[in-house]
Amino acid sequence: MVEGVVSLTKTFEARAKSPAKRRRLMPVSIALCFFFLAIMVLMVLFGPLLAPHDPQAQNALAGSAGPSAEHWLGTDMLGRDVFSRLVSGARSAISGPLVIAIGALVCGNILGLLSGYRGGILDFVIMRWVDLMVAMPSLLVIIVAAGALGGGYWMAVALLGVLSVPFDTRVIRAATLEQMPRPYVEAAKALGVPNRRIMFLHIWPNIAATAFANTFLVFAGSLIALSGLSFLGMGAEPGTPDWGQMLAENQSLLFANPVASIAPGVAIILAATATNLIGDWTFEKISSRGATR
Repeated sequence: MVEGVVSLTKTFEARAKSPAKRRRLMPVSIALCFFFLAIMVLMVLFGPLLAPHDPQAQNALAGSAGPSAEHWLGTDMLGRDVFSRLVSGARSAISGPLVIAIGALVCGNILGLLSGYRGGILDFVIMRWVDLMVAMPSLLVIIVAAGALGGGYWMAVALLGVLSVPFDTRVIRAATLEQMPRPYVEAAKALGVPNRRIMFLHIWPNIAATAFANTFLVFAGSLIALSGLSFLGMGAEPGTPDWGQMLAENQSLLFANPVASIAPGVAIILAATATNLIGDWTFEKISSRGATR
């Protein structure tokens, strides 16, 4: 009888612990997202070594050819290897959005913390600037500015970076205002802790989950926006391996070699989706750790 009770107790304890173990395990979908992003990072770092052909090399005799053993994704109209250009295009697909996301993270977090913590005239000025920037049609502004200033990939990156900061600022300000009535903030103020220390060493760690999740969103949005600008001819220089530009250049190959146009589109979708899913998962993990402390 006692042995039966002990065995039942152990069974219930194992079942009680199993959900916690499942929560600690990474979901398969998130693992696949990390795997895809890891492949993209390898393509960025070692693109020339991974590409089986020179992405700029032309072969007029092999133009518009379908997938084969020599050209895994076929060739475009100029006979360039589509797979090699896809691998090389990962560099522009990652570098620009990464610069935008990091810039928006730093500037947006500083402005959002100052606006939410300080309040008053500083909050008014920052938020009116945010309202003005959010009200502007960002892609239209970038197209007009790029056309007036000569365009270029890094010009588009700079403009997108400036237009992404207000989004981060508004989100971080709202998260900071939510933290302001908390007892730890009031206690730090009562103890005479400097405002800068309260903002960056006390409040920011408690809103870090929101900040990082928002950064992933900005990265994914910037990747799609830059690809769209390259598709319109406002991003990467003509002839440069770029996923958005490959979509534009290979539109006419939908019947001759549809893979040449579909492959960069699928790569853009997978990269944006993987980034968003990892951002959501990161938010949940950081928030759950904070809740258990």
